[in-house]
Amino acid sequence: MLESIKQKPAGLAGPGLPDFRNLGVMLRVLLVVNLLALLTVALRADDAGRLAAELALMAGRVELPLLLAVLLLYLLGPALRRLGVRAGQAAVFGVASLAVLASSPLTGTDAPALVRALAWSWLAAAIALLYFDYRSWRFTPALAEARLMALTARIRPHFFFNSLNGVLGVIRSDPRRAERALEELADLFRALMQDNRERVPLRDEVELCERYVDLERLRLGERLSVRWEFGPAAGLGAEAAAADARERLLDARVPPLLLQPLLENAVYHGIEPSTEAGEVVVRVERRGEVLSLEVDNPVCDAVRHHAGNRMALDNIRERLMLFYDLEASLEIEEGGGRYRVRIRLPYRKSD
Repeated sequence: MLESIKQKPAGLAGPGLPDFRNLGVMLRVLLVVNLLALLTVALRADDAGRLAAELALMAGRVELPLLLAVLLLYLLGPALRRLGVRAGQAAVFGVASLAVLASSPLTGTDAPALVRALAWSWLAAAIALLYFDYRSWRFTPALAEARLMALTARIRPHFFFNSLNGVLGVIRSDPRRAERALEELADLFRALMQDNRERVPLRDEVELCERYVDLERLRLGERLSVRWEFGPAAGLGAEAAAADARERLLDARVPPLLLQPLLENAVYHGIEPSTEAGEVVVRVERRGEVLSLEVDNPVCDAVRHHAGNRMALDNIRERLMLFYDLEASLEIEEGGGRYRVRIRLPYRKSD
């Protein structure tokens, strides 16, 4: 049976194994194993007075191999992702065993205790893998719903009708400009309606934004000015040309429809309500393995537009969580008559 929405996007989650290089995954592994250790002590302790001592003893036995296992999983993450599901799961059990064996001389574990520690590590690994499988299954409907919300929030009726009105305004005086505007509008909505599950090159997002700005200038004219700033990319010295830095940044892959909604917000909240000309600044830069995207617009009538702004930003936050878990962030800063939205996400050149 065909589905209208694929509920397990390949671009958002890999099959079988979690990404052990993801900060959210690492924190959840630590949390799951420590909760299991706490439950083990609670079930074993028959004297409440010795509970604190038992917890300290359990922590001494668990934390070192746990941290070692998380480190090994991080280092082996790319190799594990290339394995099949069963082989990858077996490798996780092997890593857990190796961590216990490597830390046993430091924890002073004798042979019987080592066997118990190995069995407990296998139990912990099994529970952690089951948790990630359950979490992947549990949030499957949320992925489909978030995709619907993202598309709905970005196709705003006011933008569509304003663009058509702008075309009508120039169709007699400049038919070629009106024809180009309709082509740009078609391209924009084609991008909005496509299956946006995979990351796309940043240059595609920039081109989409340029089409959007061109359409908005039909009705806002010289009131709207957009300036693009591309900072230096990692690995480029001071002598590198700005064009080279821009090209390297444009090769980065980002979630689709990430910049255009922010730019639309900036125009809608910072330029449209004002009778004076205003400038929107879009900054793109890379610092190490972090890509930063910032949209900076003037503040105008912030109270009237505040609710709609928050709704769009919450939508983008949810999409960042779906793609990057805890590795991406969205920050808002307001001051000096400017409103800034800054997104930080991992720099990736290919999926």
